[in-house]
Amino acid sequence: MKILFDERGLVPAIAQDARTGRVLMLAWMNQASLQRTRETGFAWYYSRSRQKLWQKGESSGHTQKVLELRHDCDGDAVLMLVEQTGPACHTDEASCFFYDHDLAPTSPPPGGMLQRLRDVLEARKNASADTSYTARLLAKGMTKINSKITEEAEELCDALASESDERVVSEAADVLYHMLVGFTARGIPVDGVMLELSRRFGTSGLVEKAGRNYSAHPKKESST
Repeated sequence: MKILFDERGLVPAIAQDARTGRVLMLAWMNQASLQRTRETGFAWYYSRSRQKLWQKGESSGHTQKVLELRHDCDGDAVLMLVEQTGPACHTDEASCFFYDHDLAPTSPPPGGMLQRLRDVLEARKNASADTSYTARLLAKGMTKINSKITEEAEELCDALASESDERVVSEAADVLYHMLVGFTARGIPVDGVMLELSRRFGTSGLVEKAGRNYSAHPKKESST
């Protein structure tokens, strides 16, 4: 299906963060900006007020590298999954969609449950260990966090082998939670994992694994 431009020769284009799923912005494209986007791999739009093409980030440096470009079932809207550099909004907000329905400023919409949980865990870093389990884990350090990840992973394996679907889901949630506590302790953003999964998408697992470089971090030799 071809993209259907309106009577002005324009089509709405939505940019979505490929790592988090967060909707970043909506702008307009014409045929020339769409072609420029395809040729360069970076988002180009058409300014209705200036009546000219413009590349996202051309002055700010906050570019959008386009990983996927799609259109909807009617062909009258474009969706781009992008790797955003810096904030997407000209106000320096992460997303242009930071107002609620009453037009009051609010926090940028979360891209998904893992990111929402990661944000909550980050906030718990300053909580009291007497009232917050997360703060208590973080205070005890990585050795304790790793032991909990191992414990929960073993329970998930047991559930997968012989327990109910509900139990499997519950144990998987425990694993993800404790994994993200570890990420919080290390200061690693969860969207880095999403980007890595996106990078691997469409590649054979055998091919991807064969191409990994373990030289910098060789596996430990077995003692047996």
